[in-house]
Amino acid sequence: MLGECGMKERDKRALKKTSFELCREMVVDELLIQFLQADDVLTEGMAETILAEPTSHKRSWRLLSLLPKRGPRAFESFCMALKETEQQHLCSQLIRSRDREVRKLLPLQQTSQRIGELGMPEARARFPDPTLPLPTQECAVPAKRARTHESMEMCLDADSPVTTAVLPCTPEFYMSHIAQAYSMSSSPRGLALVVSNVRFEPELSELDIRRGGEVDEEVLRRLFTELDFTVSLRKDLTVQAMRDCIEQFTQRPEHAVYDCCAVCLLSHGVEGSIYGTDGQLLELDWVFERFDNARCPLLQNKPKMFFIQACRGEEMDSGVDQVDGDDRAEPTGCEQRDAGREEKSTRQNETREQRDSERLRVKLPQRSDMICGFATLKGTAAMRNTKKGSWFVQELNAAVRQRARDMHLSDILVQVNARIKEREGYAPGSAHHRCKEMSEFTSSLCKDLYLFPKYCPPS
Repeated sequence: MLGECGMKERDKRALKKTSFELCREMVVDELLIQFLQADDVLTEGMAETILAEPTSHKRSWRLLSLLPKRGPRAFESFCMALKETEQQHLCSQLIRSRDREVRKLLPLQQTSQRIGELGMPEARARFPDPTLPLPTQECAVPAKRARTHESMEMCLDADSPVTTAVLPCTPEFYMSHIAQAYSMSSSPRGLALVVSNVRFEPELSELDIRRGGEVDEEVLRRLFTELDFTVSLRKDLTVQAMRDCIEQFTQRPEHAVYDCCAVCLLSHGVEGSIYGTDGQLLELDWVFERFDNARCPLLQNKPKMFFIQACRGEEMDSGVDQVDGDDRAEPTGCEQRDAGREEKSTRQNETREQRDSERLRVKLPQRSDMICGFATLKGTAAMRNTKKGSWFVQELNAAVRQRARDMHLSDILVQVNARIKEREGYAPGSAHHRCKEMSEFTSSLCKDLYLFPKYCPPS
């Protein structure tokens, strides 16, 4: 690990002079941070602190404030990290800035040395005032990382898929939270199904190839494998094939001994449905019905996770300017009035015979213990980077890897919402420049859903 010896003065000055451009343009993602960790520039604690910042600007600022304290190799390592994460133009800016600092210092050093060898008058004649500016040649700065895009699920932004390992839960955390949580001790934790439609029938010209979809499916496969799920990946299915696949999945006997399940559906879509490769629509409500308490008794009282990466309409969210003001919602009082009527009705109608009957058989609602994360809001399009994968899957992957060890899934999805809220498309010259996305989730969970990664309680 690097000692406390600081960065060289010339490197510090170069970093300081380019800090504005770096904060504005740099993408501080897990890949860049992992590179700096591997080179012993950042500790694990520093990496977590940086990645915990809610916005890209704050992550950049936090990193730049740490680098000058991380030793004489930190500057070179940072430049290499920028190159490795396709931010060569920022690396070039840093190098040019450092070269200018070197040129400023070099005449002073040479002058001091030669003055000792020459007399003062000769020295004044041969060496001009070093405080005068030196001629420099400025190069054109390349554009920020190249980005390509396509319609609806747009290729925007440029974050890389996360490769950081899932952080483990501690025994102490498990023991202090399991009482109010769903049981999560089986190994494997459960079955996971990933259905990914990337290529559609050629005659369906309105359904483009979902470039980047392969990245999403691999990211999710690796994520759930690390979370100790048995993962099935099915690719490019027609609607009927998707129906058959989901029906078979719900009937797997392993559900009886595992504690939960997960289903990820990646495709083009409209509100309430996703496309098969044949251009037909599969209704999401049909999918949820397959997992309800009547049709899938093996998963009764067990948490069922769904993640939907698909458009829910054709509207692009162009965003609005933020204004100051009190955004607190006033309480409607509806819940209080409804509760009062319910209590009164219960007191009037409840009899000893009814209570005795209820004790004999516990009934479940038709559908419960489900949580579903959607990439975008109703009526709007979802964003996807054709090289790095979709915004939603990127942020879900990052949040679960970092926080599943000490946060339940509902709170993780709130964090995903916050991260996606901060993201903004980059496609200059197109209608999609500076577009936004907002994810959401619905839940009928009845307990906290902790995944307790990499912890196996003693039997």
